[in-house]
Amino acid sequence: MVFFFAFVAAVLSMLIWPVRAVYRFIQVRRLGIKPQVDRVVILGLDGLDPKRAQKLMDQGKLPHFQALAGQGSFSNLATTYPAISPVAWSTFATGVNPGKHAIFDFLMPDRKTYLPVLSSTHIGKMDRVLKLGRWRIPLGRPEIRLLRKSVPFWKILGDHWIFSHVLRVPITFPPEKFYGAELSAMCVPDLKGSQGTFTFYTTAAGDKKHTGGVEIKLERHGNGFCAYIPGPENSLTEKQEELRIPFTLARNGKISRKDAKVQRRKGIGAVQLGRQEGKNSGFDLKLPDRTLHLEVGKFSGWVPLCFKAGLGIKVRGIAQFRLLRTEPEVELYLSPVHLDPESPAMPISHPSIYSMVLAKLQGPYATLGLAEDTWGLNERVLDEDAFLEMTYTHHAERETMFFHALRRTRQGACVCVFDATDRIQHMFHRYEEAAHPANAGKDTKKHKQVIEDLYVRMDDLVGRVMKEMKKRDVLLVVSDHGFASFARGVNLNSWLWKNGYLACQDGKGSGEYFKEVDWSKTRAYMLGLGGIYLNLKGREAKGIVEPGAEADALRKELAAKLQKLPDDKRGAIAINDAFLGPDVFHGPYRDQGPDLVIGYNLGYRASWEGVLGVVNDVVFDDNEKSWSGDHCVDPRLVPGVIFSNRKIEARDPGLIDLAPTVLRLFDVPIPQHMDGKPLFEVDREG
Repeated sequence: MVFFFAFVAAVLSMLIWPVRAVYRFIQVRRLGIKPQVDRVVILGLDGLDPKRAQKLMDQGKLPHFQALAGQGSFSNLATTYPAISPVAWSTFATGVNPGKHAIFDFLMPDRKTYLPVLSSTHIGKMDRVLKLGRWRIPLGRPEIRLLRKSVPFWKILGDHWIFSHVLRVPITFPPEKFYGAELSAMCVPDLKGSQGTFTFYTTAAGDKKHTGGVEIKLERHGNGFCAYIPGPENSLTEKQEELRIPFTLARNGKISRKDAKVQRRKGIGAVQLGRQEGKNSGFDLKLPDRTLHLEVGKFSGWVPLCFKAGLGIKVRGIAQFRLLRTEPEVELYLSPVHLDPESPAMPISHPSIYSMVLAKLQGPYATLGLAEDTWGLNERVLDEDAFLEMTYTHHAERETMFFHALRRTRQGACVCVFDATDRIQHMFHRYEEAAHPANAGKDTKKHKQVIEDLYVRMDDLVGRVMKEMKKRDVLLVVSDHGFASFARGVNLNSWLWKNGYLACQDGKGSGEYFKEVDWSKTRAYMLGLGGIYLNLKGREAKGIVEPGAEADALRKELAAKLQKLPDDKRGAIAINDAFLGPDVFHGPYRDQGPDLVIGYNLGYRASWEGVLGVVNDVVFDDNEKSWSGDHCVDPRLVPGVIFSNRKIEARDPGLIDLAPTVLRLFDVPIPQHMDGKPLFEVDREG
C-alpha cells in the first residue's frame, strides 16, 4: 500500500510538473524576483577542519577540493559561540545568532527542576485518553514541537516560490512546512524515544551498566538461551509495559521442543548453539516474521521490526544485528531501533510521504538523528571496524538520496549535511596522538590512516558533485566547525563547589543531575557542553542571584577566575577564555542561554561527569574513551571551512552569512532580523 501511494505520488508529480513550473514562473515574475543562479548546492561536511584540508591539499591528496578552491574560494568559516553542531547548524539555517534562534547546546536545564532536557525538540505526553478496562485509548496525538526559533532560509525561499531539497540538516525535527522537501536529522529519536539506545546480549555473568545502551543476559535453557528485543513503552495500557519481540538464534535454524516450550511460556525466544563452534560460525536469527543469516563480524543489514501494542496497533522500526562472537561467550549487538522511514511513528519528513518515497527508491535507511553508534564504540561493545562499517553504510545511504535530490532540482536550492566527517574524527583522533589517554589498552596502529582516508573519500564526493554543476549553479562546501584533541576533561561543577559558588546538601558532592545540590546556597552551575548558568532569581525555580547588577558582577567574577585556568598536573592552561553571555548572544532569547560560554583550550573539554551534573573532588581527569577528538573549545580555535566555485568578496566569512548569501543569489530580500551578510557581489546583469 505504501508503495502504491508512493508510485501514485511520483506519477502525479511528473504530470503536474509543467503546471507547477508555469505557475512558479508567473509568481516569481509577479514578485519581481530575478534570480542570478539556477541552483545553489550546499554540501555540508560536519566537522571538516580547514587546517587538515589545507595540509592534505598541499600534499596533493585532495585534488577536487583544490580545483574547487581554484575556481572560486577556500577560507576559514567562523563558527558559533559555543562551537557545537546544533547551535552552529541552526545559525547556518537562519542567519542569526543563538540569541535569536534559541539553540545554545544539545541539552538545556529545565529551570523548574534543573534537570537536563533536549534543547531542540519538545515531545509531549498524551494527556487525554479514554479508559476501557486495561486499555487507554488516546484522544488525539502527542505534541511534537521544534524549539528552534527564527526562520530557515529555505522557508523564505519557499515563500518566494523557490523550491528546496533539504536533507539531514541538524535541528529540523519535527520538519516544518514549506515549499520544498525535507528529511529531518539530528535529534530525531529512536523508537524508544531516546537519542539512541543499543542492546548488547551476552551469556557472561554479571549486570554491567552501559552508557547509551542496555545489556540483556542470555539465560541458558538446555542448549539454548532466552532473548528478546526491547521496544517502546506500550502507551495503550495503564502500566505502559515495555513492548518486546522474541527472537531465536540457531546454527542450523532449528530449536528443540524444550526450548520452544520455554519460548511460549516466557513470551520470548530461545537461542540455540550448534555443536561445533568456530570463530566464523554462521547462525540463523529467527524473528516472528522472517529468518536472517548472521556471520561473526558482519552487520545484518536493515531488519524490519514490528512491535504489537494491541487493538491492532503496530509500531514499526528498523535495526541492524551484528554477531560479535560465539566463544568463549555468545555476544550479539543490536543497533538502536530507528523509526521506519516507510511507516515512521513520528514525523520525520515534509511532505510526510517523502521519507516513504526515498525508502522505496533506495531501500531502508538510517533515520536516527545521531545514527552512528558512538556509545557502542565508547563502551567497547563495538570495535573500530564495526563502527567504520556502520558509519560508511549510513554515508552511502545519504549519498544516494542526495544525488537523487540534486538531479531532481532543476531550479532552487539543494542542501545536504553528511555526518561521517564529524563522527569519525570524534572516534579516531586518538590514533594521531600517541600520548592520548584513550590509547591505554587499545590498538594504536591499525587505523592511523582513517581520518586521512576520510578526507580523501570526501574529496571524491566533491569531485562527483562538481561534475553535476552547470554554468548558472553555485556550489558551496561548508563545515560547522573544525576539530581538536579531547585528552583532558574539566568538571566545572566540581570547580564551582570547591570555590564556593555551588553547595551540596551533605558537603560531600553530588551524583548525576545535581541530586544532592543545595540550591538555596548555590549561585552558579554547569550543564551541557557549552557553559555556566547563574542560579538566577525569577528564572530558576530556586534562584538566589538577583538579576541586574549582582548577576553582572558574578558573571565577570567567574570569567576572571576561569580565564587561563591552569591544569597543574599537565602544566597547561585548560581554559583559554570565558565569554559573557550578554556579549555573545543578542536577541529575544539570549537570557535562555548560558551566562558564560567557556572557551576551553586545545586538548580540553567539559568532562563526561560534569556535563551530567556530577559534583566531586575531581576537577581535571583524563579522557579515556574512544571519543577522543572534539570541538567544544574556544570557537576561535576551531573555525569551519568554506569552499566555493565563486569568488567570496566579503571578509571574514562565517556560518551566519550562509542564509543571507543564498537569499541574495536568488534575489530574495534579506529580512532585517538576519545578522549575517551576503558573501558574493551579485552580477545584476546576469
